[in-house]
Amino acid sequence: MNRINVWNTYDLEMQKKCDEFAASYMDFLNSGKTERECVDQIVRIAEENGYRELNELITSGEKLKEGDRVYCIWMNKSAVLFRIGKLPMSSGLNILGAHIDSPRLDVKQNPLYEDGGFAYLDTHYYGGIKKYHYVAQPLAIHGVVVKKDGETVEFSVGEDEDDPVFFVSDILIHLSQEQMKKTAAEVVTGENLDLTIASSPVRITADSKAGSRDKKASEADDVKKAVLQLLLEQYGIEEEDFESAELEIVPAGKAREAGFDRSMILAYGQDDRVCAYPSLMAMVDAEAPERTTCCLLVDKEEIGSVGATGMQSHFFENALAEVMNLTGGYSELELRRALSNSCMLSSDVSAAYDPLYASCFEKKNAAFMGEGMVFNKFTGARGKSGSNDSNAEYIAHLRKLYSEADIRTQTAELGKVDVGGGGTIAYILALYGMNVIDSGVAVLNMHAPYEAASKADIYEAYRAYRVFLEKADFCNIKV
Repeated sequence: MNRINVWNTYDLEMQKKCDEFAASYMDFLNSGKTERECVDQIVRIAEENGYRELNELITSGEKLKEGDRVYCIWMNKSAVLFRIGKLPMSSGLNILGAHIDSPRLDVKQNPLYEDGGFAYLDTHYYGGIKKYHYVAQPLAIHGVVVKKDGETVEFSVGEDEDDPVFFVSDILIHLSQEQMKKTAAEVVTGENLDLTIASSPVRITADSKAGSRDKKASEADDVKKAVLQLLLEQYGIEEEDFESAELEIVPAGKAREAGFDRSMILAYGQDDRVCAYPSLMAMVDAEAPERTTCCLLVDKEEIGSVGATGMQSHFFENALAEVMNLTGGYSELELRRALSNSCMLSSDVSAAYDPLYASCFEKKNAAFMGEGMVFNKFTGARGKSGSNDSNAEYIAHLRKLYSEADIRTQTAELGKVDVGGGGTIAYILALYGMNVIDSGVAVLNMHAPYEAASKADIYEAYRAYRVFLEKADFCNIKV
């Protein structure tokens, strides 16, 4: 098939728009390293663009009408935005869906201990990672600690230039003969991914006296005690408060432009915020639609979309029912029609073709960086297991849409048959009977601490998502 690199299609004006969008996306990444931080930004951007909170509308009893914009936040980790269209909602919605969680290390509920003069936080990794990626590099702590009285203490330590950073240690090369014989899966174990957070057994104050005279040797847990004293002084938290904490360990540092030509972005969390941010901005920038539009930004995709904030929960269906009720068009039958007549782009990243690991790809059906938004007709593994396999009629509708808009797209699958595989939220929405296809941005280093993506692909994804919201009109049943 004819492949045209996106950069070849841009003039100076388009390149400027692409660079500006990339800059705003990098700001989003820098401020949103956890799903909670992403939700904070989503709320800010939504309210700046005229969206109102669903629960407030429910409380006031105000009716929704064409053009109204509404958002709903669920447990501070997932979000859904709606813009009411001209047509009845039973004719279906145009839905963009992406996830805002990313692989990382999570702090356990009884994490703090001391050993060998170091204080550590015990962790449990979240999502699919190569565990050796997380050793011997600067890490930051983000998240919340909720105390028994309900007070929430927010953490973000390791991002500012004058912040301390943290690290997971690795054995020095001189003593690593046994380690080097292990497979990559075994070279660093999950239980060894403990975060080094301190090494001083005392808090030095104005009353401290210099010299060793009259000083005693450190006792067991002195470093741990010093850390607890610091946490109490600076954050007002005690050791027991870790029981109700959600602290995430992520790579420290900001998103950076990559390459002499600055054509790429290297950053943590691009799976899947590289799709979430363009989806969000397409939602707020799109012209008034015929069909009601929706943007779903959800948690827990990296561990199977489970839990109350994952796509397998009913929060989206419940929010849609509430929105339909406020338009005066709710019934159980109308809700079912709305869901089955909807069409969706399940926006998640694709594996970019990597010439250094060419044996893992089937080149004709690989995604290439710089060649536009990627469509995956199916994902899954071992015979498409666990996949949503999109219908040809729906794909043809999208091909026509993007051909007319002169937006570059490509098709791909996730590596060679039987080499690997992966999944998205697509199959969950498809359970309602709606048409769904996976689409997104090709990424190098997927699930690594720093992932790479093309600025041009990111901007094309935004353009594609916006056109989809404004013009897609494919549904199963005419109502």
